[in-house]
Amino acid sequence: MVEDDEALRESLSEHLSYSGFKMVAVATGAEALEQVQAQRFDLILLDVRLPDADGRDLCRRILELGRTPPIIMLTAADSSADIVRGFDSGAYDYVVKPVSPPALVARMRAHLRQHELTDDAEFDLGTFRYRPGAKMLVDVDGQQVRLTEKENALLRCLLRARSEPVSRSRILEEVWGYHPSVRSHTLETHISRLRKKLEPRPDSPRILATAPDAKGYLLIRKGSGPEAD
Repeated sequence: MVEDDEALRESLSEHLSYSGFKMVAVATGAEALEQVQAQRFDLILLDVRLPDADGRDLCRRILELGRTPPIIMLTAADSSADIVRGFDSGAYDYVVKPVSPPALVARMRAHLRQHELTDDAEFDLGTFRYRPGAKMLVDVDGQQVRLTEKENALLRCLLRARSEPVSRSRILEEVWGYHPSVRSHTLETHISRLRKKLEPRPDSPRILATAPDAKGYLLIRKGSGPEAD
């Protein structure tokens, strides 16, 4: 979150943290650029009027850096011209102050859900950053692990379930389309290969886990809740 009003920044930070978001809150455009260049965020809340920058210009600069998370502008200006300028800068949404924290959280979650379906989305999986659009995992050292088409489709299928178990039959239907030649062992083979790429100890999986009833699989993304700057 980039907001120079200290009281609002602290209030929103508290509410968003309580709602499950991991927060980084700064007061200036310079601090925001420093943070965005140092790490990736799932969503950015950006005040339009900052002491050292126009939020709309900052929005463009963030996008030019290759960072493409949803950006929501916060502003006291509610004229049509201001709103159009905000969207033209690349913002996903425009929230007029005073801000209702529950309504803001609802908007943030809606934009995150939509963004997760795009090729620009990225996700934390264990020690990796998963990039579905590029079909790859990237470790903390920047090393890339390529995924096959089916491995990528399988991870996408499990991600859509949001840490809920997905049955074998549903995975087979979504990823393979229930082709007559596909058998359960085909799925098990792909799960095994994915675990070797994703898990520190494939024989004791903690990320790509077997469902409690042993009839499916789920992704466990501990400590990887949405991050907002």
